Amino acid sequence: MIMVQEAASAAATALNTNALLGAGIGMGLAIIGAGLGIGRIGGQAVEAIARQPEASADIRGAMILTAALIEGATLAALVFALLFKVL
Repeated sequence: MIMVQEAASAAATALNTNALLGAGIGMGLAIIGAGLGIGRIGGQAVEAIARQPEASADIRGAMILTAALIEGATLAALVFALLFKVL
């Protein structure tokens, strides 16, 4: 009887450890993806402004909007990862 309880306890600990590991990996990937995406947006916007300086206001506005959308998606991914960690 004691062996069964120990096995159940070990299984619950392993499940919790895997959940924490998955949440940590998910949060890390979300941050890395957002950093790469926003970096690429900034680089491409600078190139576009260098090619067409007269369109700099439109390009800058589109860049800021896209970066904000990426940050929103990243924040949602972090919240979901933390919720999965808690649950």
